[in-house]
Amino acid sequence: MKLIVDYANLEKIKEMYMYYPVDGVTTNPSILAKEKRNPYEVLKEIREFISKDGELHVQVISKDAENMIKEAEKRNQGEHKCEQLRFCVQDATNLTYEDEKFNVVVIANALHIMPQPEKALKEIHRVLKKDGILFAPTFVYERGYPKLPIWLMEKAGFKTYHKWQSEELKEYVGSEGFQVVGAALIKGKPLSECVLVAKKSID
Repeated sequence: MKLIVDYANLEKIKEMYMYYPVDGVTTNPSILAKEKRNPYEVLKEIREFISKDGELHVQVISKDAENMIKEAEKRNQGEHKCEQLRFCVQDATNLTYEDEKFNVVVIANALHIMPQPEKALKEIHRVLKKDGILFAPTFVYERGYPKLPIWLMEKAGFKTYHKWQSEELKEYVGSEGFQVVGAALIKGKPLSECVLVAKKSID
């Protein structure tokens, strides 16, 4: 388990680092706005304090993929720039990468809103190396989930194609060429999340 500080105020972050074994910092646009400063300057100061070894998680605010990429590239600048990072827009069901390219693939909160998730899983299987790992946190519809807020979300245009329970999600991923090696259910509202980890199976 990792301890991540949910702040943007540098003094509070320093205080947490002083008393606890903190692994990094996470923040979002709302928290950054409370500092009433240029958010990129705030993030730069946080990065300088936690060093390149500390984890820094930041949400983007753009609504389209192209601008999300621009935001990510802008944040990955300066002294602590990670040269290994590459940002691009891809179709999960038709990836442009060569076979067995990656050790790990992450697909977060997406499988349940895809009409044909098996196509994405097939592509993920293709680009993963032998014994590669799939990390797929996915919202699930456990028994007793509140139906009214989900109904309202769907009326507002949020489309869900698959309403799996956690066991059904594990079975589905297992049927698409993966061996599920771990799955944790994190309780939440309106939906819980199944944090699923699977290994590429070789026929």
